[in-house]
Amino acid sequence: MTDIANALTIDVEDYFQVAALAEAVQRDDWSSMEYRVEANTDRLLAMFADRDIKATFFTLGWVAERSPELVRRIRDGGHEIASHGYSHQLIYTQTPDVFRDETRRSKRILEDITGAPVTGYRAASYSITAKSRWALDILAEEGFTWDSSIFPVHHDRYGMPGTPRWPHRLKTDEGHELAEFPLSTLKFPGYTLPIAGGGYFRLFPYWFSQWGLGQINRQGQPFVFYLHPWEVDPGQPRLDVKWFSRFRHYNNLDVCQARLDRLINHFSFTTMSEVLVQQGVLDSTQAGNG
Repeated sequence: MTDIANALTIDVEDYFQVAALAEAVQRDDWSSMEYRVEANTDRLLAMFADRDIKATFFTLGWVAERSPELVRRIRDGGHEIASHGYSHQLIYTQTPDVFRDETRRSKRILEDITGAPVTGYRAASYSITAKSRWALDILAEEGFTWDSSIFPVHHDRYGMPGTPRWPHRLKTDEGHELAEFPLSTLKFPGYTLPIAGGGYFRLFPYWFSQWGLGQINRQGQPFVFYLHPWEVDPGQPRLDVKWFSRFRHYNNLDVCQARLDRLINHFSFTTMSEVLVQQGVLDSTQAGNG
């Protein structure tokens, strides 16, 4: 296990809410879908409790409304609760007014359940891009002090290539400041490779993920790792989507939990706020409930 503390993060959403399956599930269908996020999140909570690991759970407002006791179980486990927005929509498809309303709504839901400030945010599908950079100002104006939405890569759905790869203080277009923990990457000549978790963790062989994340620690930097509860649920319903979306979503679900078990035994993990404070980019008074 390495000495550097890394950020372990879970994006609390259900399988039918992800962008890769949007072609098969309409937003209005969500309430009629089989609801599996509670059991899957509890499975992760049990894994982390066994090892006394604390993580940050970016929780969707839609889920929190339906499962307030789940949010309380996360809190009672000593984990950090942060916002994942309300309805898991791509920010650059929303107007600033809609984004502000959803952001404010999800923050209020989580704070009402936990009784504590929620100061951290992660956008659905990392959709703060050059087209939606205005969202950073809204986050600051709505009381958030840190963010983990920016992926410094080229991708068909997200990414801000050329932006800093390590935790830093970010200045918004309107002059606000946020602590930013970008999603982790490996730098190769002419190419920046995503290595932060999720679908990449399922796509790459485990040895490569461990090596790549270790490379970041060997450079003296912390990494951020993310996963979704549905990624440890190989028994989830299979939806009829195009082959590429099917590959993105269902690839290696059957081995993901075992890989995660190896990963959390190999590296040191804590909450995102704790890492940002340790890195000197966030004041401890700005860390919310972490």
